[in-house]
Amino acid sequence: MSTLPSHYRKPTTRCMTVLTPFLRHLNTGTLAFFLLVALASLTSMRGKEAETKASIPVKASRTEVVIDNFSFSPKTFTVPTGAAVTWTNHDNVPHVVTSADDQFEKSPLLKAGQSFSNIFDTAGTYSYFCSIHPPMRGKIIVE
Repeated sequence: MSTLPSHYRKPTTRCMTVLTPFLRHLNTGTLAFFLLVALASLTSMRGKEAETKASIPVKASRTEVVIDNFSFSPKTFTVPTGAAVTWTNHDNVPHVVTSADDQFEKSPLLKAGQSFSNIFDTAGTYSYFCSIHPPMRGKIIVE
């Protein structure tokens, strides 16, 4: 004879998750419906998010380049498309801001305290210099 009774069962391990009690009360059709609604709402939200970002206008910014001590400051900087850049002469001598490749209109003769502005509507790199003092050079990167 065996020492174990014939009706003895081995203990079974049950794996329960947090969702098990909730899922017991749902049938397959209800669960499929909720998954379909969640997927549809995520898809529609993603499309609206992309439309909103695309329709936001880019604000033009204003940046100043100081002409002082026979140099441009800053020498190189980056601006967004549509930005207005203003050169202001703080030197006691006149200067003329000129594009290296005629990429933008050159300034008039800028005497002490005078300014010149240009709006950069096209992305690219714009190199410039003073046509009176050619060693004075600068660069604007438009993104």
